[in-house]
Amino acid sequence: MLTQFLTHCSSLLDCSGKSKYLLAFSGGMDSVCLGDLLLKASIPFEVAHVNFGLRGKESEGDQAFAEDWTKDHGLILHCNLANAKDLAEEKGISIQMAARDIRYTFFEKIRAQRDLQGILLAHHEDDQIETILLNLLRGTGIEGLYGMADKKGWLIRPLLSFSRANIESYIKENSLSWREDSSNQKTDYKRNKLRHLVLPSLLGVEPDSRKNLLSSFSRLKDTGKAFQALFENWKSQHLQLEQEYQFLPYSSFLNQPGSASLLYFWLRGYGFNSEQAQQIQESSQESAVGKIFISPSYQANLDREGIFLSELKPEFEPLKIDRQDQLLILPEGEYRILTSEKEVSLDKNPENAQMDADLLQFPLEIRTWEEGDKFNPLGMNSSKKVSDFLIDAKIPLFQKQSVKVLVSGSEIAWIIGFRIADWAKRTAATQRVIYFKKT
Repeated sequence: MLTQFLTHCSSLLDCSGKSKYLLAFSGGMDSVCLGDLLLKASIPFEVAHVNFGLRGKESEGDQAFAEDWTKDHGLILHCNLANAKDLAEEKGISIQMAARDIRYTFFEKIRAQRDLQGILLAHHEDDQIETILLNLLRGTGIEGLYGMADKKGWLIRPLLSFSRANIESYIKENSLSWREDSSNQKTDYKRNKLRHLVLPSLLGVEPDSRKNLLSSFSRLKDTGKAFQALFENWKSQHLQLEQEYQFLPYSSFLNQPGSASLLYFWLRGYGFNSEQAQQIQESSQESAVGKIFISPSYQANLDREGIFLSELKPEFEPLKIDRQDQLLILPEGEYRILTSEKEVSLDKNPENAQMDADLLQFPLEIRTWEEGDKFNPLGMNSSKKVSDFLIDAKIPLFQKQSVKVLVSGSEIAWIIGFRIADWAKRTAATQRVIYFKKT
């Protein structure tokens, strides 16, 4: 196994002895095997052990074993006594997930402090099969079938191509001592239930079950990479990126095979799950204009021609403007407020507003527009619903939600950024002009 290990690790590790690594060491069979292989290969490393104290004296025995093992081999040991229960309660996660977070955080801290070249983990082929099957049971997409990587960032798994049987044989042949975690024999956890009750039957269906399963996973992984490349090309051709939003035309995906997967690969980075992607695809087919899908921090709006993706904005709290105010700060930008009794040149930019100051009732209020709001648009004699004005202006739904109005008394004087009310306009008779100029 040592020869195979050196051949396999030539692309993962620096086997020249010039680089030093950190071995994650539980004291179990897998980490003992990896540690012994590293020693025989003369690859320098230090050791990290986490004691969660979850198994009482057994946990203390694991730490003592790690201390003795490193001492016997002249290695540096880094120990961490951690409380996974408290972290689990604090974050509302399982103890197993909390323990995982603690382990990897501790390993990375030591690696960085000691300037080590990677964190060596003793995951093997059977762990890989278990991980992929667990991902399938959770309803994973194709990337869940990739399993664990041999190398990802600082994490390196040199035993991933070796089976549990290979490791057991190596331990036996070299008469190595190791610690057995009694919790590994329980079937309370999903992984243990899969390991002890399901996999033996699954892999025993036919002689080549293991080989065929791993081969299938490998082909699926390659297919996934091919799809990823096709997706990136599709996205670069069709996705329109603006400062405040992204826009994807319906024509880019509705007649495409696998359109729900294309949508998922686009939206997953913004907190949307595969079920939502499927619902968005179905709603797009049904032309459900106006429908909104929300993730923790983004929203996808179905508009007339396509999907707008934008960040969720906090609810806007109304604010007041007094006569003496000279600055207006909104999420959309800042406005200088200028009041002048002199002739002011006309500004036709819709982002700005010039109004007759003497027609306005202070303090003015700025708030988000509401259903039922009406105003008298500049150039019109009759009133119009704000909602109809925004529709006519073809304002996307996600932008409509954040449109604000400036209110004088009970009347809307300005739909900010779009149009002032006709009654508030400056005329030849205007004595004082109030000018909102975006900076």
